[in-house]
Amino acid sequence: MKTLFIGGIKSGKSRLAEAYILEQAKQKPYYLATTEFIDDEMRQRIAIHLLRREGCFITIEEPIQLLNILRDCPGPVLIECVSMWLNNMLYHKKTEDSILQELTDVMALSSDMVFVLNEVGLAVIADNPLARQYVDLSGKVGQLLGERCEQVFFCCAGLSIPLKC
Repeated sequence: MKTLFIGGIKSGKSRLAEAYILEQAKQKPYYLATTEFIDDEMRQRIAIHLLRREGCFITIEEPIQLLNILRDCPGPVLIECVSMWLNNMLYHKKTEDSILQELTDVMALSSDMVFVLNEVGLAVIADNPLARQYVDLSGKVGQLLGERCEQVFFCCAGLSIPLKC
């Protein structure tokens, strides 16, 4: 089964996705961490995530190669987060077509996956081309995941609202 947790920054989506996969998994799940760019503020965010999931997951860190990692992953996996992966892919000058194709190929895999994605399209139109490209691509990715996942939850105020079950 494929499941998407989508919501704004600090909406609770990561915590909710972690609880969901731990409840659903019949074995210790994998946690695919995609963050590549680390500054002091990101270190603090990562530390909170590490404490929360300590001992509950098998962690894999990979900022770019989702398909290669997920193809060989033997159990259920939480991808945290697709938004950072998109950021990494754009930073490394990957094309929109290659990004969408990799995600399409990931969705074709048979393993259970839980995706976490920031909803960034509910704000004003960005004032620079790169930010607009990111928002547009994130919207396309959200639509692709929303269409192909069996379950989709919108997260806000620490709550998950089922959009597709």
